[in-house]
Amino acid sequence: MSCWWTAAKRRLHGLEGRQRRRLGPEEGSPFRDPPRYVKLPAMPEPSSARKPAPPPLLRWGVLLFVSLAMFGNYYIYDSIAPLADLLEKQLGFTSTQLGSLNAIYSFPNIIMVLIGGILVDRLGARTSTLAFTAICLLGAIITALSHEFVMMAAGRLIFGLGAESMIVAITASIGQWFKGKQLGFAFGLNLSIARAGSYAADLSPTWAKSIYDSGWQGPMLLAVGFGAMALAAAAIFWLLEKGAEPRYDLVHVAATDKISWSDIWIFDRSFWYIVGLTVTFYSVIFPFRSTFAIKYFQDAHGLSLAEAGEINGYVFLAAIFATPLFGLLVDRVGKRSLFMVAGSLLLLPVFLVLGYTNWTLWVSTALIGISFSLVPAVLWPSIPYLVEDGRLGTAYGLMTMLQNIGLTVINLAAGWLNDTNNAGADNPGGYLPMLWLFGLLSLAGIVFSLLLRQREIGPHGHGLETLQAMGL
Repeated sequence: MSCWWTAAKRRLHGLEGRQRRRLGPEEGSPFRDPPRYVKLPAMPEPSSARKPAPPPLLRWGVLLFVSLAMFGNYYIYDSIAPLADLLEKQLGFTSTQLGSLNAIYSFPNIIMVLIGGILVDRLGARTSTLAFTAICLLGAIITALSHEFVMMAAGRLIFGLGAESMIVAITASIGQWFKGKQLGFAFGLNLSIARAGSYAADLSPTWAKSIYDSGWQGPMLLAVGFGAMALAAAAIFWLLEKGAEPRYDLVHVAATDKISWSDIWIFDRSFWYIVGLTVTFYSVIFPFRSTFAIKYFQDAHGLSLAEAGEINGYVFLAAIFATPLFGLLVDRVGKRSLFMVAGSLLLLPVFLVLGYTNWTLWVSTALIGISFSLVPAVLWPSIPYLVEDGRLGTAYGLMTMLQNIGLTVINLAAGWLNDTNNAGADNPGGYLPMLWLFGLLSLAGIVFSLLLRQREIGPHGHGLETLQAMGL
């Protein structure tokens, strides 16, 4: 009997006290010696697991305010082009100086946007959005307050340091708030509202004519006003998410204190296929549409400046309305990689039609417009399904960095091809090498989209073909 009693005591005293509660005589124990131990129930699930999902009104309210912030961002960026004539006449700026006001925005973002993406993961999307928007406003203020080119360029540089990283932060925020909940439609609406900022800047000499009549500084102060609106919208977003955090399950992870540089490049193969499509697709769309299309339409197709600008602008205008609709379609049916293949296929014939047929320019414009509306509506919302929430900022920053490298290289390459082949009104055939460059890039985009589809329909897929939106 004594051996049994000793062994029992050892076993009882060896149990971990953190999982058991000692009951003494004051608690009604019938024994004073030996003590009796009772196992406590398992620890409850974290409280976040019991929180309800945020209501649709809150989710769409967040989208509204981050999109208004993007509207201000895009307006400030595109506010220089309508001012070009005033800056030349009133301040004596050269064409090179005018070009530099936008070039100085892009150059630092080859690296800064990746750092900004990492900071989004470290600080959290809402704090990053507010901080980067404040930097954008500061840059706009510096640009507007000085008539000296150096100070204006410094302002545009500061604006650029905040603007691209702000876009990454907002993109990550939308991915976190809408994953599995009309994500494609949300991204499409965000892009449309942002592009409306560019469209408003393009039309500002018309709807803000009295401000332009006052001189160059008035329109720049107008851009500052839109920057202030963007900061106010970012602050409201910060307050909305901060207030919702203790009450709702916001799905996304908290900010981290550690940056793991070794993990920056470690992503799934599907992610890299989308990066390849991003670089090739945008290296066609933006250099052609934003840099060379108007001059090409004038020289090779005999359009006036107004006619060329109008037909080129329809691509942008169509995307404002079509992108959310394509996003909504993808949310309903899935098939994301298939839609990326389809959008990529539409881009290749554009340059064959332009270079080797006499078809109306509306054919190529329609093809570019549909492709430009479809691919972004599917591409950007696919990333949250491939990357964990805590690395969305890094993923989007990396994509945007590589995209900016592609834009820089292809802009220079296309310009060099045109100069080398004496492209112009007297030699429209000199534009063919540039069209072939864009055609080959379009073909590369098709290859990346096909590789993505092959992987996603196989055993290593992430559900891009099958996942559908669940409610609002």
